[in-house]
Order: sequence, then structure tokens, then C-alpha cells
Amino acid sequence: MEDEKPIFETNLPPDRAKKVVEILREVFDPEIPINVYDLGLIRKVVLENGVLKVVMTLTAVGCPVAGNLAQEVGYAIQSAVPEAQDVEVEIDFERPWDPTQMTPRGREMFKAIYGYDIVEQYLAAQQA
Repeated sequence: MEDEKPIFETNLPPDRAKKVVEILREVFDPEIPINVYDLGLIRKVVLENGVLKVVMTLTAVGCPVAGNLAQEVGYAIQSAVPEAQDVEVEIDFERPWDPTQMTPRGREMFKAIYGYDIVEQYLAAQQA
């Protein structure tokens, strides 16, 4: 795998952040069959005073499984950062998700699944 920098804000050492990315690629959004990392849902993963603080968003504000997905992300990340005594996952709706937040890999996955480029379509709709 290419050496990519995480798309989320973090204070974790690079090797630990890379492990977090690998683990997040195993957690899938319930509505779009792409992992939460490549969808661009994870905004921040920081370790402060033994607490791993995660800030994420969802593809849809009214997502009925919001709590479940946040819990799943928390459990997954905790396994990558065993020194964290606790994990807090905050869901951020201040800045809504949009397709431009996807990684290039996520965008390619979306194209492979749905047959069109969601980012191009989104940007075209913004200009209409």
C-alpha cells in the first residue's frame, strides 16, 4: 500500500495512525457499501490524557444507525490504540458530509459499485 497521510486530524504517531486507517477500512457505512475512512467520515482521532477522542460525521443527518456506527468505529479504533483507556466518539453535524470528502480510493470504489462519479455529479449540481 502506498504511504498515505491520514485524511483526519490526528496526534498519533504515523505508524499508529496508519494502523487506525487500516482498521477503519474494515468498518462499513450501512447505506453506502464503502468503508468509513474512504468515505471521508472520520474527521479527527486524537489521544488526550488516555482518552481516544474521535470526531466523525455521517453521510445522512437522519441516519437511523448513527449510534451503532459510532460505537463500531470506537471499538475498532480502540483495538489499534491499546494504550487508550477510553474512547469517546462524537458525531459532528456542523459541517455536513459531501462526496468531495471521500478519498481518491473511496471515489474509485463508488464508481465501481454505482457506475458513475459521485464527486463530478455533486460538483455539477452545486454549479447548476
